[in-house]
Amino acid sequence: MLSSLFTWRSALALIAISIVTGTVIYSQYLAKKIMTEEREKVELWVEASRAIVSNPGMDLNLPNMIRNEQNRIPIIETDEKDSIVNFVNLDSVKAKRDSTYLASKLKQFKKSNKPFILKLSDQPYIANKYYYGNTNLLDEVRYYPMVQLLVVALFIVITIISITTRHQATQNQVWAGMAKETAHQLGTPISSLQGWVEMLRDQPQQEAIARELQKDVDRLNLVSDRFGKIGSIPQLENTDLLAQIEHMVEYIRKRAPGKVKFSIDADGAKEINAMLSAPLFDWVIENLLKNALDAMDGKGEINVIIRTTGEQVIIDVSDTGKGIASVNLRSIFKPGFTTKKRGWGLGLSLSKRIIEQYHRGQLSVKQSELGKGTTFRILLRRRLEI
Repeated sequence: MLSSLFTWRSALALIAISIVTGTVIYSQYLAKKIMTEEREKVELWVEASRAIVSNPGMDLNLPNMIRNEQNRIPIIETDEKDSIVNFVNLDSVKAKRDSTYLASKLKQFKKSNKPFILKLSDQPYIANKYYYGNTNLLDEVRYYPMVQLLVVALFIVITIISITTRHQATQNQVWAGMAKETAHQLGTPISSLQGWVEMLRDQPQQEAIARELQKDVDRLNLVSDRFGKIGSIPQLENTDLLAQIEHMVEYIRKRAPGKVKFSIDADGAKEINAMLSAPLFDWVIENLLKNALDAMDGKGEINVIIRTTGEQVIIDVSDTGKGIASVNLRSIFKPGFTTKKRGWGLGLSLSKRIIEQYHRGQLSVKQSELGKGTTFRILLRRRLEI
């Protein structure tokens, strides 16, 4: 599915690049063609003006007709010192109201096109200069590729969002389906084991075995309950978060080597409440503690620091293990990614899903340094908005 997603993205990107490239090339061709035609029209207009000035006694019908037909290209006429003498095809009302209007247009025209110069006298030097700007058609042709680029980019973004959303929805269905099926499959053997435990309890001298088996049955029931909640929307309840963390730390401590030290720093707090699904939250803490334990060679420190800031709870789980390579930081929460020789690569992915989708919080790597350790950070809201 991921390869299919990347293929779609690549195909869309190539199509967009091809469309935009072709449009830009063709629009530039059209722009140059229009610019050439407009300069020829201005040149003809200037020649008509030259004829009117140079030959006042001649028939002026043709020069006047040429000048009058040019009603699209804006032109500003100046003297040899660039003082504005006349203008055509510009807003005359605005020119009267705004004293800077014609000056700003002249500055714009100077940057756009080379002027035509009509010399009237050598001694003293007298000349008229004709500066001209672009028509609306030329501007539209020039800016059309940008508009099209925005449209194509918007189309690609919408398409990618649609594909990604569909991909995530499919993933969610797979997760939920697998979780429900796992919980369902565990139900039968757990019930059978519970029956065997009850039978052992009824037999003399089997009470110790029954107690140990009951612990394993309880553990399997907990795992089944967790998978059942993953497959549906869990009910969040106001829970003592600190007590949950202390319970899980103690659980992992009993199973850790003696040279691994554990500590919890809650800044003196005796109780910190938050809206939690206790079984799922325990699962996240257990995964983080187990990962921290796996990152150490049988010795080191695992520290859990809990702080509250307003309506937010910050939980940092730190270890003094081997750390995470920077190239792996973006991949550690992806399903199937693992650096262990044995492992499915689902623990951190499930943990992130539990915190972010079910508890509306955040789970991230706060910092990690090779040879010095890693800190995972959980952000939770103490109260959820309805």
